[in-house]
Amino acid sequence: MQKITPFLWFDGRLEEAIGFYTSVFENSKVHSMNRMGEGGKIITATFELAGVEFMGLDGGPMFHFTEAVSFFVKCKDQQEVDDLWEKLLDGGEGSRCGWLKDKFGLSWQIIPDALGECLSNPDPAKAQKAMQAMMQMVKIDVAALKKAVE
Repeated sequence: MQKITPFLWFDGRLEEAIGFYTSVFENSKVHSMNRMGEGGKIITATFELAGVEFMGLDGGPMFHFTEAVSFFVKCKDQQEVDDLWEKLLDGGEGSRCGWLKDKFGLSWQIIPDALGECLSNPDPAKAQKAMQAMMQMVKIDVAALKKAVE
């Protein structure tokens, strides 16, 4: 059982967000949706994305997401990076270093395992080259990272 659960506040778009996120990530499902009255809008819900449970609230316009909190998504290869990047970026915007903000304003880091490997290269000069290459990227490019450390 997961002890800590991310709790996300949406402004009128909780049901849309759940549908979107569960379509993006494998191993995802909706556990519960609580509506305001019979047939009303969903006010709270629990759902699972890639095996991680989340709670959602349709709480109104008082609070918004910021980049101070993001979800770090570990990707095994460039194909997974490309797939998740394309899906999450739909209606959102890319930033730097593998970060993007989706159409709901939630920030994600779409990071291939190769980035950690390159940044932790035992040769400090190569690790620094990887860092410099990453700083120039929007979406992480595994081939460009590996070329930077060669």
